Amino acid sequence: MLLEILSPVAAQGLMQWAWLLIAIPGGMAALLLIAGKVTNRFGHWLATAAPIASFILALIFFIDLLSRSVEARTVSVHLYNWITAGAWEINVGILLDPLSIVFVLLITGVGSLIHIYSIGYMAHDPNRRRFFAYLNLFVAAMLLLVLADNYLVLFVGWEGVGLASYLLISFWQEKPSAAAAGKKAFIVNRVGDMGLLTASFTLLAMFSSTAFVDVSTGADKLTTGWATFLGFMLLLAACGKSAQVPLQSWLLDAMEGPTPVSALIHAATMVTAGVYLVVRSGAIFEQTPSAQLAVVIVGTVTLLAGAWIGCAKDDIKKVLAGSTMSQIGYMMLAAGIGPAGYAFAIFHLLTHGFFKANMFLGAGSVMHAMDDDVNMRHYGALRKLLPITFITFAMGYLAIIGFPMFAGFYSKDHIIEAAFHAQPAMGVLALIGAGVTAFYMTRLMMMTFFGEKRWREGVHPHESPVVMWVPLVILAIGSLIGGMALNGWIGHWLEPIGAEVSGHPSWLPHITTIGIITMVVVALGVALAWYLFSKKPVPDEAQEKVSILTTAGRQDLFGDTVNEYLIIKPASALSRGIAFMDEKGVTPAVEGSGRFVQLIGDKVRLIQNGYVRTYGLTMVVGAVLIGVALVLSRLV
Repeated sequence: MLLEILSPVAAQGLMQWAWLLIAIPGGMAALLLIAGKVTNRFGHWLATAAPIASFILALIFFIDLLSRSVEARTVSVHLYNWITAGAWEINVGILLDPLSIVFVLLITGVGSLIHIYSIGYMAHDPNRRRFFAYLNLFVAAMLLLVLADNYLVLFVGWEGVGLASYLLISFWQEKPSAAAAGKKAFIVNRVGDMGLLTASFTLLAMFSSTAFVDVSTGADKLTTGWATFLGFMLLLAACGKSAQVPLQSWLLDAMEGPTPVSALIHAATMVTAGVYLVVRSGAIFEQTPSAQLAVVIVGTVTLLAGAWIGCAKDDIKKVLAGSTMSQIGYMMLAAGIGPAGYAFAIFHLLTHGFFKANMFLGAGSVMHAMDDDVNMRHYGALRKLLPITFITFAMGYLAIIGFPMFAGFYSKDHIIEAAFHAQPAMGVLALIGAGVTAFYMTRLMMMTFFGEKRWREGVHPHESPVVMWVPLVILAIGSLIGGMALNGWIGHWLEPIGAEVSGHPSWLPHITTIGIITMVVVALGVALAWYLFSKKPVPDEAQEKVSILTTAGRQDLFGDTVNEYLIIKPASALSRGIAFMDEKGVTPAVEGSGRFVQLIGDKVRLIQNGYVRTYGLTMVVGAVLIGVALVLSRLV
């Protein structure tokens, strides 16, 4: 056995060192932030080594779990007692099981490639060391989130991810748009956080524990009402982190951060957290068909909304951001189906991690070549000047549209087929989403790499340095073979967490009628985009007079407008009303009572004049009054 060869300690108690997965990037982030400018020259190298070290550890832990029987693949590592209050005892522990380890491999593997890419992308940024410290913090927080063995510790990682995203999205805070985007992401996510907190406290009250093992074993004792309440609170949390409707408004604005941040958020960390939460809480959702249906509806609506937005945007990063909304929607749809969809949700999450990181970093390479211009209308004919970027980006493109034998062909088609079996109407909508995905991604390819050049004066496109394109090549390979490698196997691997096994491990696809229909729909989407954006010249400026559908897509489906009228304006009006009541009611009442006491004091103070005769008279009058009272009491 490999672990026995490594060391006797490894074979006996390897899992006790699982905390290092979090501690290495977390400690490195602290070091770079505390040491400050001393580490400016080499801090980025230290920061890049941290997730690589965690990835190597994750591989060792994965091999250990792989060598175990199915029943022994769940390992809980107690670290220390956190809270003791009466009958409640909250411990900090790590849960290594088939679900958490695949997330750890994704976070550290793709995260390491993004760190390497950032060495070149952020080479000339004066605050590069701070940027890498925030990246390490992001990775550490996400690892804590997926490795926590209970909801309260998960919440700490959940908030850490929110903090890191705020710091990275608003990294170039000298730009008002970046500062505003960071605040928007932070505030919108607080709405979802209330859902997770409410669910956690409810679980604590009902089970005297928030540990996943206690909740899973006791979930069948929940009444339908409480299970539904918990399901909706957890869904609210997932919507915030994974940018699902109606809490999706922050995601496209988050593109104001450096491109590696976009890749990290969209491929390996933040937006995958909601899917993880729903799958991890499967025991609760399985007790409430209403909450499961809500997850399916939210996922389906979001996959269509994201695809709609992707069709209308000219900003290459925002097209990919809309795509992320859509693809996470597919995962939520699968997770909402229940055990039959868990493996497909995680399967697509893993393949999406490859091809979406590939395309985001590829977009950064294009921006690097085009002097940071993000408008695709100013691109065109870049495939010959950026051959590596083009080929690797094309691998991601073929994967996301579901081209046969590429990663998305295996994972997304499984979801569409499962949706047809569970909810035929949702299956049809998911199928439409696949066609629209093929359309807007082909549009992106045509506008960026094909056609006539539309470059701005002074722009001289050039390929990115080796430190940037090597991660692209690795991710492109994952975009090609990731689906083949995981197909069938992932269901068996996730069986201990309740996923239903379907099919057998095979790199060959299982072609079905629905699969054939999906390929036809995808081909139609590709053909339409090819005709519109290859056969016809692309204007270098967007038309102002367009259809309401295009206008809605450009305005992010009026998400900000809806939030303004449903939340911001009513909240502002309420605040003004409270301020008016405070000014005209509360303040006068408080000040009036004070003035009344002052008035009485002024009158009483007249008695205290310093004259003995006055004090003597007061005493006599007081004695007389007491005497009269005593006499009257006797008579009565």
